[in-house]
Amino acid sequence: MGKITAILQAAQQRAKEMNLSYEGALYPGEAYEILQSAPGAKLVDVRTRAELDWVGRAPGAVEIEWATYPGMRQNPHFIAQLEQQIDKEALVIFICRSGVRSNAAAALATRSGYSDCYNVLEGFEGEKNAEGHRNTLGGWRVSELPWEQS
Repeated sequence: MGKITAILQAAQQRAKEMNLSYEGALYPGEAYEILQSAPGAKLVDVRTRAELDWVGRAPGAVEIEWATYPGMRQNPHFIAQLEQQIDKEALVIFICRSGVRSNAAAALATRSGYSDCYNVLEGFEGEKNAEGHRNTLGGWRVSELPWEQS
C-alpha cells in the first residue's frame, strides 16, 4: 500500500469515527502530502478575504469565502463558485481557520455532488491556547507548511 493510500484510508477512518458526512478528515501535514503527491487534488481555502490578507494563505489554494466579512453571512454563491473552479470528480481538501467552516463546506460540497471531499482538522491557525491565542496549537502554520502573507 502506498503512502497516499494509507493517508486517505486513515482520513476516511477518522471521518467514520467522527460521524462525518464527507469522505475524510486530514491533519495539515497529511493534507500537504496529498496535495504534493496526488495529481488533481485541490486545496480550497474558505476563509474570508480579510483572513487571507491579514493572516496569510497557502500558495496555490483556490479561495472561496464560506462567509463574508464583516457580518460573517454565509456566501449564497459558494457552490456555484466551487463548481466554476473545481471539477466534481476532483479530490477536494477544504481548509479554514480552525476546521469548523471547512467542515461545513465539505459537507455541503458532498451533498452537492462532490464525491471526494476532505477537511483539514486544526485548519490554518489551529486551536486557541490557554491565553486564547491561535498559531500555537496545531494548524497549517504551526506545522511549518508553506504559507505566505500579503
